[in-house]
Amino acid sequence: MATLDKIRKQSVLLLVVVGLALLAFIVGDLVNSSAAFFSESSANVAEINGKNVKIRSYMEAIDQMTEVYKMEIGEAAIDDKITDQIHQSVWDMTVRDNILMRETKAINMTVSEAELYDLIMGKNIDMMISSRRMFFNPETNSFDPALVAQFRKMIDSDHPNPNISLEQLNQWKSYWKFWEDQVRMGRLEAKYGKLLYNLLVVNSLDAKNSYNNQKTTVDFVYATKPYLTLPDSVYTASNRELKALYNKKKEQFKQEASRDLKYVIFYIEPSDEDFANAEQWINELKPQFETTTEIGSLTNANSDVTYKGENLSKDAVDADFRDFAFSGKKDDCMGPLFVNNTYKMARIVETGIMLPDSVKLRHILVQQDTEEKTQLLADSIEKAIKEGADFAVMAQTYSKMSQTATKGGEIGWVKEADLENEMAEKVMKASVNEVFQMKGSYGIQILQVMERAAETPKVKLAILERKVVPSSATQAKIFQRAKQFAYENNTPEKLEKSALEQGLSCRPISSLDINQTRVANLKNSRQIVRWAFKNEVNTVSDIFECDDKIIVAAITGANEKGYRDLESVKDFLLNEIRRDKKAEAIKQEMSGKQIADFVADVAAGYTVDTLRGITFNTPYAGSVGREPELFALASMANQGQLSQPVKGVMGVYVFNVFNKVVSDQSFDKEAEVSDLTRAHYMLPYLGMDVLKKAANIEDLRYKYF
Repeated sequence: MATLDKIRKQSVLLLVVVGLALLAFIVGDLVNSSAAFFSESSANVAEINGKNVKIRSYMEAIDQMTEVYKMEIGEAAIDDKITDQIHQSVWDMTVRDNILMRETKAINMTVSEAELYDLIMGKNIDMMISSRRMFFNPETNSFDPALVAQFRKMIDSDHPNPNISLEQLNQWKSYWKFWEDQVRMGRLEAKYGKLLYNLLVVNSLDAKNSYNNQKTTVDFVYATKPYLTLPDSVYTASNRELKALYNKKKEQFKQEASRDLKYVIFYIEPSDEDFANAEQWINELKPQFETTTEIGSLTNANSDVTYKGENLSKDAVDADFRDFAFSGKKDDCMGPLFVNNTYKMARIVETGIMLPDSVKLRHILVQQDTEEKTQLLADSIEKAIKEGADFAVMAQTYSKMSQTATKGGEIGWVKEADLENEMAEKVMKASVNEVFQMKGSYGIQILQVMERAAETPKVKLAILERKVVPSSATQAKIFQRAKQFAYENNTPEKLEKSALEQGLSCRPISSLDINQTRVANLKNSRQIVRWAFKNEVNTVSDIFECDDKIIVAAITGANEKGYRDLESVKDFLLNEIRRDKKAEAIKQEMSGKQIADFVADVAAGYTVDTLRGITFNTPYAGSVGREPELFALASMANQGQLSQPVKGVMGVYVFNVFNKVVSDQSFDKEAEVSDLTRAHYMLPYLGMDVLKKAANIEDLRYKYF
C-alpha cells in the first residue's frame, strides 16, 4: 500500500551513524550451498593481528545491520552506490573493533554495565540513542527518555503485547541490541582516546618554547631564484644516486597489490532506426489518444508514464506541458514533442479542480488473524475515537505500525502522489478531524486528517510518452561490434590504437585495488576487478556488460604487495636529486651578492620581494607559500644582516631583516599550556590510525565478494 511506503519514508529514524554494511544477500547462497566452504581452513574473511575474522560471524553482523537499515529507512532495496559505501564501512568497523578490543583488553579497560546504563537510560544518554526518531515525542519533536524506557519494557517483558507479533518483537530486540552494542563500542573508543590524550603532558619547557616561537615578529626583504628556472637536462642523476635515495626513502614506497588497466567503452545507445520507430509509434497513436473515451486504458497500455487519475498541481505537471495544462480546457491535446530522447504528448482529462497540496495525517493500522476480527476491532476503535477517546493513546495501544504508533499514529504531511488513488481521493477531500476507515492488503487503517494545506488549482492530465531506447537488434549489433573489437585487438597497444582510429573512448586507470567495488564510475564493474587480478599483464578481456555500457579492458601493469620498484618511482627520485643539485648551483651563484645585485639581475630568474609579520611558527606567507625553514631562520636572524643562501621548497632564498619586534607580553605558562593542550585534540584519532598502520592485517574479502 502506497501510504505505508510513505509512512516508512516519513519515519526515517536517521541514517546509520557508524557506517556499516549489508553484504548478506550477495553471499547468502554461498552460506547455504556448501558446508565445506566454511571449513576452518577457508572460512576467514580476514586475519587481524593473528586473530581470524570468520565469514559467518562477519555476515551475521551484516544481517543484523541489514534489518536495522531496513527499519531505519523503510526500503527493501539499496542502490549500488550506497551498497559500496556500506561494504567499506563494515570493513572499517571490523578492523577498528578488533584492534580496539585487543588494545583495551591488554590494559583491562572495559565499559561497565553501570556506564552502559547511563549512556542508554541514564543522565548522559549517547547521541546514537537520543537521535533515533522513534524516541522523539511527537508533541515536542524532541528526544523523550520515557519512550526509551517504554520501548525497553516492551521488548523485555515476560508478557509481551498480544498485538505485536513474535517476528516483529524479535526485530525490535535485534534493533535495540545493535544500537546498544554500538554505544558500548563508542564508549570504549572514547575512553581509550582520552587515555591517549592524557598521555601527552605539556610541560613548562614546551610552553616556554611555544612562547618564544611566537614573541618575535620580523619583516624582511628577500631574493629568490626558483628551481624551475634551471633546465632539467643539465641536472641528471646516476643509477648509483637513484638507488641510494631509493633505499633511504624505501618505506615511503610501500604498496598494496594493485593493477593498471586501460578500457574501451561501447555505449549501448539507440540507433537512427530506433528513433524513427518511436516517432512512427506516437504518430500512429495520436488520433486514438485525442479521441478515445478510455484515456486511462489507452495510456497505461502504451505509455512509459502511468495514468493514475491524480489531481496534479502546477509544480507536479511536466514542465513541457505546464502552461498548456492550466490554460486549456477538457480534452485539449498538445504534441507530440521530442525532448531528451523522448517522444510525448498530453491530453487534459479534467480541469477546474481545487484541493490542498498536502494534509497532515495520523493513522492506526489494525491487523488480526481473520478479516472478521480485524473489522470488528477497527469498528470498535473508530467508534471509541468518535465518542471522545484519545487517538494517540489508541494508536499506541492498537496500531501494528510501530514506527508511527510510538508517535501517537502521526504520519506527518503527505501529498496526494504519496497515496493510492482511492485513499488519495478520500484523504484530500476529508475535513479536519474527520475519522474514517480504509481497507488494504496490510489490514484496515483508521485515519484522521489533522490539518489541511491551502487549496490550489489542479488538473488531471494524461501523458503518452515513450523514451527512445536501443532495440534488441541494436543491442545485438553493439555487442557484436564490441566482441569483434576485443578479438581483433588482443594486446593493450592494439586496443589503444584501434580505439583512437575508431573514435572510441579509451581510458586508463591505475592502482586498482583488489577489493575495489567498481572501476572508475562504471556501474556493476566489480567483475572487471576480479578478472584483472586473475589474469596476466597484457591480457585483453572479453566483453563486460556494465549497465548501459560494454567494456573491453586490458591489463597494462601489475603491482604486487610490498615495495614499489625503483623504476616505478624513478621520476620522483630524479626530481628530488635535481632539486638538490639545482639548490647547490643557485647557492654558489648567490654567494657574495647583495639584494641590490638581484634587483638588477631579474633576467637571470631572480625575484625580489618583501614579507611582513613573520614568526617562527608562520605556516604560509605571501607569494612564497609554505617555506618553514625560511621563516624559522628569518625569525632568529639579526636585523640588517644579509643571510646565507637558504634551500627552500620551491627555490633558494637570501634575506635581510629590516624590522624586528619582540613582544613585551609576559610569559603566561598556564595560557601556553592550555593552547598546546587544545592542539592535541586530534591525538585520539591519530592514535587509532597509527595502530591500524602497525597492525598485521590480511584482507581476504576478495575471496567472497
